Amino acid sequence: MSSYGDPNAQPGRDQPVSNQQSNAKTASITAVENAAELSFGPDFGEKDIQILSNAQVAVILQMSAQSALMRDEELHDVYRKTQKYAERFNTMKNPEKEHQELVDELDNLQGALTTFRKETEDGKVMELHGFEVAALMNLVATDTMVEEAVALIPSLSRFPESAVDEILDLIRSTMIRIVSFGS
Repeated sequence: MSSYGDPNAQPGRDQPVSNQQSNAKTASITAVENAAELSFGPDFGEKDIQILSNAQVAVILQMSAQSALMRDEELHDVYRKTQKYAERFNTMKNPEKEHQELVDELDNLQGALTTFRKETEDGKVMELHGFEVAALMNLVATDTMVEEAVALIPSLSRFPESAVDEILDLIRSTMIRIVSFGS
């Protein structure tokens, strides 16, 4: 007899196997994902995934919208809302600069952060995770301090304070180049 609808069925033991497996899979996925520990689901374990910052998404959406307008295509409401969101949280923008200049600056910054390495006293080489790169590019303002960065991105606490400051300097210098006029 099936345990479906059986008031005496015991959860877990009398559930069909497929539901038990489904619940176990959900629990393991939930337990695995933790940004503070740089623990993400299986999709983020792949090395070929590029995580984008809000600024990168904003530029891509803006370029795509301009292209659609030139083709006389109407933008979907979800597209416009996504574009508005990305623009709202984009800290690295300058209407005086060409899209390609912004793309180049953002790509250079992402490259510098992605290749950033710091050797610990015991000889272990530490590098930034893609999530940290995008999160740093999203949060930074010219006055972001080490303590603030670590509070907002707890996984950075594994780096020495001087290394986090060096990372923030990379971002500050890029941001200044982006927002300054006539550069």
